[in-house]
Formats: sequence, C-alpha cells, structure tokens
Amino acid sequence: MSQDPFEAARPRIRGLAYRMLGTLADADDVVQDAWLRWQAAGAAHIANAEAWLVTAATRLCLDRLRSAARTREVYPGPWLPEPIVTDPTPESAAELADSLTLGFLVLLDQLTPVERAVFVLADVFDVPYAEIATTVGRSEAACRQIASRARRRLRPDKQPYHTAAADRELVNGLLRALACGDVKEVVARLAPQVVCITDGGPKRRAARRPVVGAARVTRFLISLARRYSHLTAQPTVVGGSAGAILSAGDTIEQVMAVTSQDGVITSVYFIGNPDKLTSVGHPAFIE
Repeated sequence: MSQDPFEAARPRIRGLAYRMLGTLADADDVVQDAWLRWQAAGAAHIANAEAWLVTAATRLCLDRLRSAARTREVYPGPWLPEPIVTDPTPESAAELADSLTLGFLVLLDQLTPVERAVFVLADVFDVPYAEIATTVGRSEAACRQIASRARRRLRPDKQPYHTAAADRELVNGLLRALACGDVKEVVARLAPQVVCITDGGPKRRAARRPVVGAARVTRFLISLARRYSHLTAQPTVVGGSAGAILSAGDTIEQVMAVTSQDGVITSVYFIGNPDKLTSVGHPAFIE
C-alpha cells in the first residue's frame, strides 16, 4: 500500500518550517495549516504533491515571519532557536544535518524572510530555482543572486557549522572548570572573541545582550555557575553540537550548547525559555 503523499512529505515540510521559524511548535502549526490547504485544494488533482506542499509551507512560513516581526522587537533579550536535543553519542550527532546545528540556525535567523526561504530551499532541499522563484514571487535570476549572497554570509569559509563529537571533552572540561571556579582553565577553553548568548524569554532571567570576549564571558560563566550551583549537568547533543542539560531535579532549567573552532569554544548558548524546552528528550522527526 502506497504511503499517503502528505504523510510522506511531513518530515520534509516540518524540517523546512523549523529552519525557517526556529521552533518546533511553530513548525507543527505550519504543518497543520499546510494539511488544511492540501485538503481544501483537492489533493487527488495535484500532480506533484511534495512540490506543492513545500511551496505551501514556505509561503505559510513567510507569512508567519512577517507577522512575528513586531513580537521579536519586544522579545526580552536575545532570541535563540528551540534546541533539538539528542543522546550524547557520535551516532546521534551524525544523524543531524549541518543545517540543523544551533550555530547555523542562529546565523540563518539573521537573514531576511525571503533570503532565508531562498537559501533553505536551494541549499538544504535542492529545490530548482524556477520553483523557488514561483514560491517567493521573485525572478529566477534574483533568487540565484539572493542564494549567492546568503551563502557568502553564512558560509564564508565553506565549512559546515557542525561541532564534532571530539568537542565533548572540551565542553566537559569547561563544566569542570566552572564547577571549581578555575578562571585560568575556563579562559583556556575560550576563543579570544567568544560570544555568550542567553535566551530566557519573558519567564526566566537572562543577559539582555550578548557577552563578548574571553575575559567577560569567563566572569559571566563563573557567576552563573555560582548562582546555579544546585543544578546538575547532563551531557547531551544540542543540534549536533556538544552541550548539556542543566536541571534542578526533574525540572530542566537550561540547555547549553557550544560551537568551536581550532580546539577552542567560539560561541556559548544558553536556552532557558521554558516554552523552548518542552521538546527536550523527544524525537524531532524532521528532515
């Protein structure tokens, strides 16, 4: 028995929506709205179900991004994507595409809605430019230019934003140094221009601006470690990168993730907004 075309495309359009919108809840809303449009359109008469659904989902995402602009303006502090958390094994990290890593999604969020749509469709899902042009309402030539500009911004060195499993020891060492309050050991693991970003949303306390520089980030992290010394750290993989779940008993307080280069940490992310932690521990089921 052949699979229902919508169910076959569900992981793909959910993955598209997550990359575009940054949260699984919003991605699921787009999947539901795409299904409603699919039903209303008379699915039996659609020749290419996947292409139709990808186009519908992209347009729904663009609508959401435009309407969410004002919400982002009043969001308390930095906004980070919802983390995809998996078991701390090399296999689970390898299962996630580079385009799902937290560091890459943070960069992707800096693009305009149309830039994001064109780049994701072209570079992640290999959609032909003729179809992308129809989806976003631009010419094919314009879409090629948009994708090229986005590529230069997101991948200037053509290296994937993916932290290898070997970085686990780097993160573990950082957590040990923080637990001991060892300033020298913390600094040794940070790049000179390391950036620390915390997203607490409206419900949890967090820094309202990124903290930049090894000295400032070290002071900030040690202060956090002292304030939250009651939390336990469970090693995990966050968006394909080494990280940790910070919990008080059964309550997840923060998810931490890092990106690194040349053996030192270049970015540290803390996601404490409870609305972005509800999927921790559950399979993502996205492509």
